[in-house]
Amino acid sequence: MTRPCLALIDVFSSIPDFRQPKGKRHPLKAILAMAASAMLCGARSYTAMADWGRNYGRALTAALGFTHHKTPCASTLHTIFKNLDRQLLETKLGRWAESVLGKQASTQLEAEAIDGKSLRGSQKQGAAAAHLLSAVSHHLGLTLNQVAVPDSTNEIGVITELLKGLVLDGRVVTMDALLTQKKVAEAILAQRGHYLMIVKENQSELLRWIQSVFQEPVWLRETPTVAETVDKGHGRVEIRKLQASAVLEGSDLWPGLNQVFEIERRVHHKKSGHKRQEVVYGVTSLSYQQANAGELLKIARQHWHIENKSHWVRDVTFDEDRSQVRIGNIPQIMAAMRNTAIGLMRKAGETNIASACRRFAAQPWSALELIGIKT
Repeated sequence: MTRPCLALIDVFSSIPDFRQPKGKRHPLKAILAMAASAMLCGARSYTAMADWGRNYGRALTAALGFTHHKTPCASTLHTIFKNLDRQLLETKLGRWAESVLGKQASTQLEAEAIDGKSLRGSQKQGAAAAHLLSAVSHHLGLTLNQVAVPDSTNEIGVITELLKGLVLDGRVVTMDALLTQKKVAEAILAQRGHYLMIVKENQSELLRWIQSVFQEPVWLRETPTVAETVDKGHGRVEIRKLQASAVLEGSDLWPGLNQVFEIERRVHHKKSGHKRQEVVYGVTSLSYQQANAGELLKIARQHWHIENKSHWVRDVTFDEDRSQVRIGNIPQIMAAMRNTAIGLMRKAGETNIASACRRFAAQPWSALELIGIKT
């Protein structure tokens, strides 16, 4: 049974207010609704959010839930974001994103990419835990969960926490070589999910075995399955070829191992004549019946949707890398708001996020409708 898709305003309503009743001027739900709406309209900072709240008149602010004529100033937003429980907010927003994803009918394997991103401007200013590890849907580009990486550890130290907040049953998790760890594979399998992992020198023994499958004649008794794509554009030709083999299926080299693969990527720049080639290797718990070579190649390529559909947009459209907020939970809360705004627009079918922000700025009531406020 498919769960109903939550409205974002209902998510904000469910977040408990940490403030003391005395002196509390604005409802927390209204403040978060204003922040999300302002972000949809292209606001890049909490100061810009405060300005946005005073630009469109009393009718709009009343619809957001404000009871006073003046909406909160930047210092109020600073205080709220500094002290808001970021873990609770991320959990609530993850459930919202999961409800959105659950409403999307898809005949393909649902995949989630995991990758880290530093808040560079905040990091330069000395902000704590300014590196975030995120899980993003390949299909919609929705951020399904995000956790801050403490300065005392790295992504490996928090990935199990991230995974616990995800629905993995029947889904595929993709990641780069840093996170290719046995304990990560075991955690995904324990949640009845599948993995597709890139293997490099940090797993040297496993890498040697995979290379031998595709390079040494002793393995030729089992013919690999092959898929190839050719892309032409931007003055270059790019060929990707994936070979997959089940010859190591069931071995104790890696938990749940079903197939190993080799991806060869060749790029030819037409104007300069320059050519380059790279080969990477990987493992997956997906059997051939669940994903053939063509499907594995597609999943591997779509892993980088986390860069194209999320990280790049946060940097270019919302200028995240130049944000220098550093106090308390503000960097992480602002990142969560950016993720949410992008997710809302992806849900609405927007492909050009910058263009959508400009349109919402001209039609702010549409932003309110998108977060679930009936106007």
